[in-house]
This record gives sequence, C-alpha cells and structure tokens, in this order.
Amino acid sequence: MSQEEINQESQKNTSPTPHLASPRRERQRDWVPSLVWLVPIIAAVIGIALMVKIVVDRGPEITISFRSGEGLEAGKTKVKYKEVDIGEVRTIKLSKDRSQVLVTVQLSKDADSFTAVDTHFWVVRPRLGASGISGLGTLLSGAYIGADAGTSEETTKKFTGLEVQPTVTRDASGKQFKLHASDLGSLDVGSPIFYRRIKVGQVSAYDLDTDGKGVTLRIFIDSPYDKFVGINTRFWHASGVDIQVDSSGLKVNTQSLASVVLGGLAFQSIDDDPGTLSQENTAFLLAQNQRQAFQPPDGRSVTAVMHFNQSIRGLAPGAPVDFRGVVLGEVKSVGIEWDPIRREFDMPVVIEVFPARLGRKYAKDQAQSPYTQQQRVQFMVSRGLRAQLRTANLLTGQLYVALDFFPKAPKVAALEGVIIEVPTVPNDLDELQSQIASIATKLNKVPFEEIGRDVQTSLATLNKTLITAEKLAQTLNQDVAPEVAAAMKDVRKTLDNADRTLANADQTLSSAERTLSEDAPLQQDLRQTLQELSRAAASVKVLTDYLEQHPESLIRGKALDNP
Repeated sequence: MSQEEINQESQKNTSPTPHLASPRRERQRDWVPSLVWLVPIIAAVIGIALMVKIVVDRGPEITISFRSGEGLEAGKTKVKYKEVDIGEVRTIKLSKDRSQVLVTVQLSKDADSFTAVDTHFWVVRPRLGASGISGLGTLLSGAYIGADAGTSEETTKKFTGLEVQPTVTRDASGKQFKLHASDLGSLDVGSPIFYRRIKVGQVSAYDLDTDGKGVTLRIFIDSPYDKFVGINTRFWHASGVDIQVDSSGLKVNTQSLASVVLGGLAFQSIDDDPGTLSQENTAFLLAQNQRQAFQPPDGRSVTAVMHFNQSIRGLAPGAPVDFRGVVLGEVKSVGIEWDPIRREFDMPVVIEVFPARLGRKYAKDQAQSPYTQQQRVQFMVSRGLRAQLRTANLLTGQLYVALDFFPKAPKVAALEGVIIEVPTVPNDLDELQSQIASIATKLNKVPFEEIGRDVQTSLATLNKTLITAEKLAQTLNQDVAPEVAAAMKDVRKTLDNADRTLANADQTLSSAERTLSEDAPLQQDLRQTLQELSRAAASVKVLTDYLEQHPESLIRGKALDNP
C-alpha cells in the first residue's frame, strides 16, 4: 500500500463515524525470485565450470610449418602419438612470404613434453617408399599429424614439420650410426641393412656434406643386432648384383631381391670379431663393395701426371693403375693439351696412387726417408720407372696404366713441378706398328725394277755360258777317251741340275718381281741370294774356260797339282 493510500485511509478514520475500526498494520513480504531464473543460472554455472576445466586442462599452443596443408582441416585434424590424441589443429594459414603453411596446434595438458626443441612432427598420409606402404589407415579416417617426443630440456613453440615420416622413432630399441660415402647411389630412406643376409636395420636419413664432396647417412640397427657393430666393422653397398670374373670362374653375389630393386647396405666385421662395441652416432666409411671394404688401409695418396704421345682411346677415369699386377690406384682424369714448343698435342693423364700398397717395408722406409716424395720418384725415374698404356680387355678395348721399370728406356731430364710427373713409353703394339711402318718405308725405297732387270741380264749371260759349256762337253766326249766321256757325263748331269736350278731361280725371281710389295721379305736377304747366284755363275764360267783350255785336266788334274 502506497503512502497516499495510507493518508486517505487516515482521513477516513478521522470522520465522525463512530463504528469504524482502527487501522491494522501488516508486514511487507520479502522478495523471492521466480523459478524461471534457475535454468539460465544453472547453465551459466555449468558453462563457467567447463571453461575453467578447459583452461585448466589446456596445454601449450605451438605452431608447425609445413610445405603443404594437404589433408589438414582446422578443428578436425588431430595430433597423435602412438595413435593417442595429444592435440588438435586450431588454425591453418599461409606465411607472409607464402612459402609455407603455418598450422596452429593446441596440445593437451599432459603433452607438455612435446614442446622440446628436438620434437618432430609430420603429416601422416598414404605413402609408398623403400620401407613399404605406410598410412593406409588415413584413407578412411583422414590425415593426421604424427609426433615423436624429444628429449631436450630446451623448449620452443615453433617447429618445422618433416615432409617424410621418419622410419625410426626415439622409442625404438637399437642404436644409430653415421656413414660417410662419396655418393648416395640407389639408397633411400628406409633402405634395408643386412647382416649375413638378415635384415637388421634401415637407413633413417641422409644429407649432403657441407663441403659438397660427399654424403652422410644416418642408419639405425635394431636391438640386439647392434652388438655386432664394433671398431672392426665394415659397411658396404649391397645394391644391385655384384658380378666377379676371375680364375675361379663367374661369381654372382647379392643380398636379397629387395636390395636389388630398392638398394641396401650390408656390414660384417674383420675375422668375425667386431672388437670394442661402437657407441651411438659413431661414424664409419661406406665402401662401394665388399672387396673394397675389407682392403687394408691405403694411407695417404699421391697424385701424379703422365703425358702420352699416342691415342688414349679406351682409357677412362676409374681405370686401374698397377705395378706388375698390383693395383696401386686409379685414373682420375684424362685430357688433351697443346704443346707450343714441340707444336703437337699431348694427352695428360692424372692418376692417384697409394704407395702403402707396395708393402709395409716400403711404407716404413718411405716414412723414415729424409727425401721428399718428388725426390724419391725422380730417383726411380732415373732407374727406368716409366708409365705404359696396356690393353685390359681385347673385346672392349679398355686400357689401363702400367708402371714398371724399363732399364733400356731413354734417359730423361729432371722433371720439376708441383705435381709429380712420370715419363711414359709406348707399348709393344705401338712399337711393332712403328717398326712395320719403318720397314715399309725402306721397302718402298728399294729399286725392285732395276734389280729385276739386272737379274734378267745375269740369267741371260749365265744361259749363254751354259750353252758354251755344253758344246765343249760334246767336243770332249768325241775326242777324249771313254773315261773322259764318263766324267763328262757326270759333268753334264751337274750342269743339267745347275740349269734346272737356275731356271727355278729365274721363275722364282720373276714371281718375286710380280709379287713384291710393302710386306715382302727384307731386301738384305734378296741381295744376298743374288750375290750367291752371281758368284755361282762366275765359278761355272771359270770352270768352263779352264776345261776349254785344258781338257786333259779332267783326267790328269791341274798341272800344278800333278806336275
């Protein structure tokens, strides 16, 4: 009731009506809210509680950069570790330079350890790699971000995502090692590693060296096979098929079909004794094959150059350099240079040799020698050390460089230069070709036509002499006693034989005149034969002249012998 109503009621009560009752005072009621307000109040309380819970349970927020946002969706894509959700993608946006995709991830409270700087993140999608097919489950559920927890105490909120899922995570049992190689070959992430043809590990990563001269690979050997890796362990490429042909026949060596197709590595210890076990991240050298892996250490190499004045067709970088059958090194480069002094081209060949391969005694003597490497090589050059090209394969025409001592080689002046220079000598085939060319040149200078005419003249004179001798014999046969006749018969037979011999010689010389060419016998043999024939003809002529003057000498002999 308002104050005005109370005043009016008071005025009525003051009227002269005697029967009105006195006013009654009533207590004002307390304010009570309506039940309708309970619903929003309860909802607000629940909302506040949920927000508090979300804030309390919320973990750190991190940003991961990827090259592509393929398969990622804000508010849907999860972050998983061992198939357990540890976060969710909140936002996806491009970087300012539009080169990367920045993904904001809200981690759960119990995922604080995933902020370590060495934590790795990657997008799990269906992939086909050297290790097989991975991520098939994402075909139905969609892509998600995988994680590998780091161990560093240093934390960060910005990460660079991996483009390829790592094949080995930190919780795997085993050890990681490093391999240094000249090139990657056919290897890839996930390529298998074999020990006695059993797969015991795989290639986890690779990267180019900072100087660009090699490749560093990271490999992982599963436990318990990591106990076979020690200081005596050797690693080599097991990719493809290793074919070896030697005196024992044909040998084909391969690790498995997977290594032939995808590439792989293999390792083993010298004498099957790994020695002291290697610690994690120990570095090893990667050999090209098993034979090279188990070769003794080569020590320091020596670079030398050789200048060949002949064709080097068939000689290529990588060709062996040997000394009496022992491979000392290989050819590094083959070139061509113009010599302005001699006005001709030279073929410089650069080689790399390892003096330690000549034996331990030589290596020890070399280490203790007070002379330089240049002086030692110069001393051997003075003793006849030369380089020679030889044929390694008659079918392919491949050449190799042979070092040997040639005592009869021409002396050379002292060679001075920054790079050691080894003189060269032509091989036997080149020498034979030079000799044949020289003989052909000399034969071209022989006057075969004049010699043929002289031979014809000599044969004609000899024929006349024989006719005269036959007439004399007939005269002696008629005038001398029967004994002389018998002796003359023998002389006739001798002359007939000589006539046939000369006739054959005539035919032979005629054939020689028609068939003489550059590859005919040497002119010295022909001249000697002609001289013998001339002397024989002169002797026969002297004999016939003497018999014509003294026919009785056939019976009595010479007057001086029988006075």
